Amino acid sequence: MLTDDLFSLVMDVKLTSCSICPWQWEEVSGYDENMNTIRTYQVCNVFDNNQNNWVRTKYISRRGAQRIHVEMKFSVRDCSSIPSVPGSCKETFNLYYYETDSDTANKVSPAWMENPWIKVDTIAADESFSQVDLGVRVMKINTEVRSFGPVSRQGFYLAFQDYGGCMSLIAVRIFYRKCPRVVLNGAVFPETLSGAESTSLVAARGVCVPNGEEVDVPIKLYCNGDGEWMVPIGRCMCKAGHEAVENGTVCRACGSGFFKSSQGDHLCLQCPINSRTTNEGATNCVCRNGYYRSDSDPPQIPCTTIPSAPQSVISIVNETSLRLEWSTPRDGGGREDVVYNIICKSCGGGRGGCTRCGDNVQFIPRQLGLTETSVHISDLLAHTQYTFEIQAVNGVSDQSPYSPHYSSVNITTNQAAPSAVSIMHQVSRTPDSITLSWSQPDQPNGLILDYELQYYDKVKSWNSSVVRSQTNTAVIRGLKPGAIYVFQVRARTVAGFGRFSGKMYFQTMTEEEYKSSFQEKLPLIIGSAAAGVVLIIAVVVLVIVCNRRSSERTESEYTDKVQHYTSGHMSPGMKIYIDPFTYEDPNEAVREFAKEIDTSCVKIEQVIGAGEFGEVCSGNLRLPGKREILVAIKTLKVGYTERQRRDFLSEASIMGQFDHPNIIHLEGVVTKSAPVMIITEFMENGSLDSFLRQNDGQFTVIQLVGMLRGIAAGMKYLNDMNYVHRDLAARNILVNSNLVCKVSDFGLSRFLEEDTSDPTYTSALGGKIPIRWTAPEAIQYRKFTSSSDGWSYGIVMWEVMSYGERPYWDMSNQDVINAIEQDYRLPPPMDCPSALHQLMLDCWQKDRNNRPKFSQIVNNLDKMIRNPNSLKAMTPLSSSVHLPLLDRSTPDFSSFSTVDEWLDAIRMGQYKENFANEEFTSFDVVSQMTTEDIIRVGVTLAGHQKKILNSVQSMRAQMNQITSVEGISDSNNMTSTLNGVDGKSCRLQYSSIDFMDVK
Repeated sequence: MLTDDLFSLVMDVKLTSCSICPWQWEEVSGYDENMNTIRTYQVCNVFDNNQNNWVRTKYISRRGAQRIHVEMKFSVRDCSSIPSVPGSCKETFNLYYYETDSDTANKVSPAWMENPWIKVDTIAADESFSQVDLGVRVMKINTEVRSFGPVSRQGFYLAFQDYGGCMSLIAVRIFYRKCPRVVLNGAVFPETLSGAESTSLVAARGVCVPNGEEVDVPIKLYCNGDGEWMVPIGRCMCKAGHEAVENGTVCRACGSGFFKSSQGDHLCLQCPINSRTTNEGATNCVCRNGYYRSDSDPPQIPCTTIPSAPQSVISIVNETSLRLEWSTPRDGGGREDVVYNIICKSCGGGRGGCTRCGDNVQFIPRQLGLTETSVHISDLLAHTQYTFEIQAVNGVSDQSPYSPHYSSVNITTNQAAPSAVSIMHQVSRTPDSITLSWSQPDQPNGLILDYELQYYDKVKSWNSSVVRSQTNTAVIRGLKPGAIYVFQVRARTVAGFGRFSGKMYFQTMTEEEYKSSFQEKLPLIIGSAAAGVVLIIAVVVLVIVCNRRSSERTESEYTDKVQHYTSGHMSPGMKIYIDPFTYEDPNEAVREFAKEIDTSCVKIEQVIGAGEFGEVCSGNLRLPGKREILVAIKTLKVGYTERQRRDFLSEASIMGQFDHPNIIHLEGVVTKSAPVMIITEFMENGSLDSFLRQNDGQFTVIQLVGMLRGIAAGMKYLNDMNYVHRDLAARNILVNSNLVCKVSDFGLSRFLEEDTSDPTYTSALGGKIPIRWTAPEAIQYRKFTSSSDGWSYGIVMWEVMSYGERPYWDMSNQDVINAIEQDYRLPPPMDCPSALHQLMLDCWQKDRNNRPKFSQIVNNLDKMIRNPNSLKAMTPLSSSVHLPLLDRSTPDFSSFSTVDEWLDAIRMGQYKENFANEEFTSFDVVSQMTTEDIIRVGVTLAGHQKKILNSVQSMRAQMNQITSVEGISDSNNMTSTLNGVDGKSCRLQYSSIDFMDVK
């Protein structure tokens, strides 16, 4: 408890007495209990009735105090000791106070009466005096303390009223109470004044001692009315790299050779084996050369190294299969997590050396990350030399710049049967026959002698037949009309038969279909007789195969459907999107909007990916009378259900309704033979997100805006057709060789109806939603509109300008939802023009009615393209009315221990070796790099030069900021300055909800 005196009255300081009172207080000399001479103010007019004697202090400044304490020393004479005392004699007096903002009192103001004065209390003496020694009256001194409040004006006066007593006022001390400055629970609490009432508790906010961090927020102490601290709440702990000393009042940096990895009360630890510190206050110990620590290793364990090579490799060859066994390495590098990778190389074969084996080679249990010391390898080529490397790797192998140690073995395979045939096509069919063709096995393993085709009626699966063929085609006759048959084929070499292919289903024509087909070609035969029989037959066959009209519908049927869904609000003649799932028979929608293509017109070349329902291939399409074009082919995997077939073809029913240069074009479908296919135009550069990542920094801003303009134009077209995409993202935009972007992937509706394991689509309110791209109302209420597509378009803009960066980085989906709800928005990517970022923010308006329409977006982008100067202004990080999320486009270099880590963080890891060769291996050296240095290192691409130079400049600025905060003693300044340096003051924490994350 501390007290500060506001006023201390000694009797050589004059008080002001009442000038109109009949009697006044007088300043006289006297003696205290110890016979010391003192000066007092006294009054003793006990023989006169109706006494009213006042004395007032000078003006007293309050100085922020809310409750005032008054300590009074006084003496009172016992009325019974006064001879002939009247009944009006008193042994008490009154204490008053008067508040005012300035010293304006005079001899008559404020008035000498209870109003305007406020009474504090009537003061009575514990002891009175009556004794007279040697003619001197000895006083008994009483001490009383009273308090009053709250006071709120700038100052006040005190007054003492005598109304019939004989007394002396010896000393008056006026003070207030406060709690002293204190260091408690790792925090500094300032000197704090007590409250206005004796029971008041005044909260004081604590500030962590230098190098301390808050553990519980807020950190508080409460100051009570007696000036005593009580009820501590929260605490601070020393941050990483510092330990508590001097009873927790100081956070001292860890000394050389010691570290502390996290905040807490624990002491600094000595560096583990094979590690060291480079400076005081270390949060971890750096591994010595040749030793490493994995990302999952706690900092207190020793640094380890890579393992030596596996020992005692044994190989056992069986035709085109191989079993490898080996012993564990002599030295595991100090770790227990050693696993093995198998590298397969095929040697010989006229290719001038060894090359990596293809994906067809099978490894059991797997090729990489083996925990056992054996592996079975199959599907090798016959009579071929192979080299196998058995690598030993552990948890730090990826940290080492050196290749893993390995042991190798050379083997030669024997003769073997061929592999299975991968795909089979229907060439033609009649009511009693089917003509089939198939591809040669991927691994013939020798000369193919012939093929065996096994087939049976799907209904009578127990009764199968076999046909032999010297070529990869066969005509199967004697079949039933309109029946479905199951076919399998296998190849034979001198080593015997290979495995059967997968089951393929083909159906013969019905008699009605055959008659209809014959009637169609009959006029062509008659009309072309003069041109020659051979030519007539060829033309008829081509027309029958590739231009069937059985799937075509009449104009009136389509018009009826349109009228059914326009509800009378569309303009006459305007085309509108029709949901294929509204058809009673979904196959009708396919026939309505997608052109049927015969499988013989399609040639599959290679598999380029995998889709939701099967493989995605590239190939060629040759329609009658048209040149051959490159196409993309989506196939439906074998063994599909009817619902899977419906959902697969629904995308074609949607795409077939669109015709726009920025919407992926549907060529047609194959539904009448296996496999079922969707055929679209081929986009050479693939998906936009991966294309941008592969070409980071290689485009001008105008080129990027041109891509965005194309996407917006495509979305405007969809909006005009009343179609809501629901899954607009860079991964669903395809790019052709001319950098034209086209909207694709119209299948999100299936994710909203059924479960899926695709991690891109996260559960929300019973459906599957791509959280990072979806508007808040769509996440919360499943309200998908063109405005929610507009929000997604803003995210696509951000993806494009950041060259395929992942929106919201590594934040969880729940953190993204919470951040958006609190009006946080993505910051501008590096070198993003302010006009583009403002357009993004407009797309991310919380009220969907305030978001721009796609027609407005297209107009805005057109203006930017026509006026390139509008794209030169860059957005400062704090310019937006929305609070941006932490900008991670320029990482904090202090979070990396090596230059290699920094290069990986800015996605320039391909230049690690270049930097090392030119001895740019420390941040001090890298921070001084110029454009010439970057070119000298070997960075020739302009975009990469700019990205590295920007990061170097940011590094230099961060290093200068860190230097500028050295020596600051004020903890508030230090904390705020460091928050500015490390860029983490805006980091958010949210409750965790189990959402599937987007990878």
